[in-house]
Amino acid sequence: MVLRRGQSQRPLAPTAPRRRPAPVVVSQPVVTPSPVAPRPSSALWPSDQHPLTDLRANSDLLAYEQETKGAFDSIVPVLQKLSAMQREPDFVSRAQSLAKAELGYELPQLILSNAWVSQLDMRSLFAWCVFETYERTSNRFFLDDPLKGTDGDAFHQKLIDCGFHLLDITPCADGRLAHTIAYTLRIPFSCVRRRPHAGALFDIEDTVDRWVRTEHSRFREAKPNAAHEPTRYLKCVVYHFSSLDPSHEGCAAHGSDDAAAAAAGMSRLDYFRQAVENGFCCGASVDLLLLGLDTDTDAIRVHVPNRDGHASLEQWLDARDVYGATAALAPDQARQRILEMVQEQCPGPADEGMMGFIALLLENNLSQIDYVRQFHGGTYSDAGHSERFIGVGIGFKEIHLRNLTYFAHMETVEEGSADLDVGVKIFTGLNVSRGLPIPMVVRFDYRSSVPGARERAIRSGERVMQALQSRYSDLYKQGLLHLLLSVRDRNGLAPSETVRTTITTTAPGGH
Repeated sequence: MVLRRGQSQRPLAPTAPRRRPAPVVVSQPVVTPSPVAPRPSSALWPSDQHPLTDLRANSDLLAYEQETKGAFDSIVPVLQKLSAMQREPDFVSRAQSLAKAELGYELPQLILSNAWVSQLDMRSLFAWCVFETYERTSNRFFLDDPLKGTDGDAFHQKLIDCGFHLLDITPCADGRLAHTIAYTLRIPFSCVRRRPHAGALFDIEDTVDRWVRTEHSRFREAKPNAAHEPTRYLKCVVYHFSSLDPSHEGCAAHGSDDAAAAAAGMSRLDYFRQAVENGFCCGASVDLLLLGLDTDTDAIRVHVPNRDGHASLEQWLDARDVYGATAALAPDQARQRILEMVQEQCPGPADEGMMGFIALLLENNLSQIDYVRQFHGGTYSDAGHSERFIGVGIGFKEIHLRNLTYFAHMETVEEGSADLDVGVKIFTGLNVSRGLPIPMVVRFDYRSSVPGARERAIRSGERVMQALQSRYSDLYKQGLLHLLLSVRDRNGLAPSETVRTTITTTAPGGH
């Protein structure tokens, strides 16, 4: 089904012909589903579950979501219980027993012991618990690989078969898109380069630099494949919109205007390709892909490009239409029909590798549509923001859950001030309005293979922390803003390392 905003199509300048790999047909193995409690069928769908839905993966992803978010959401109820018992003689020992039983860790002794003097410092205690929970989430992600993101050989081979040696995705920094890779698109995190930006407006110069480093590795080390192989660097932008409340719950950076969000994403992609071709000639070109994400249902829309990379902003292929058209088919028939629907939407001669890759993304998204239907009633109850903390800086490879973190990707507060102000405004409603502080995790990743990199990352984090305390001085002085500085060695899968926080305590774990 073709969705249109108008009859005109944005003209694009022609590009030089490009070499392409041989056509491929992408398929995925059928996974034997594990039993999951079914929900009543919806009148919107021909059957209760799509034949291509990976029920086992859905069950595993639900367990991770419930465990991780549940750890954050248990903090306030436990603190409410502590507030009611803080005047009791054996408060400290009872408080520690309660925290250990319900949160899984003990609380900082200093804060508890000082409760008899005046009042339990709930703001510091809340922030401390958020930071402790974040640390535990990070540790588990890197040490246990609960999302199986390091097992990416099969997907990487499919990427190569489709004609791409690297996948670089920029979703909007909105917390409702933080799960885009692992959940919505079902891509192992080890197979993708993810850099969230507000409005999905990625930095063009930085992305060109990353493209250069990627191509250099191909020439010098044949990583991820040799330079003589006819594969491309695929840059993808994911903008977002709301199907239930399009005028209010869309992308704030674009005034909840999905047409503007799509146009801005396409423009940024075009500028990136033009920058590469201007600097390295047309033969060094990249491939581009524009996706939209409905934050209410997690269904994607794909602006299908033709062989030259041209895609229409006025029409797209909606995963919900793909679901409806293939739900009654056998798995192999459904896959074939998905590929046909992609090809039908191509505005001109098609690149078979790109068509196969889009079909793969749509197939993966069918599982997520069923995930939202089965476990969230078809649409998320938190249509707006309900993030648990703000992430500031560079990093956060471990965050793959919807509405867990609001991202402000930056190297300095000055360059990211607009994104930060949006995040603080969001958390003023979520936390400050209830007397709770805004927890911010300042994070800078580094490469230990580069001499002095860790020390420079820490200095960058310290500068950002000082700038945050200055910019939001009123909140900070009232105890309504707390910061944690964290660094991580990106060479490998080591967890993040806490450097310090703004909370005065002798608590275990370094904060």
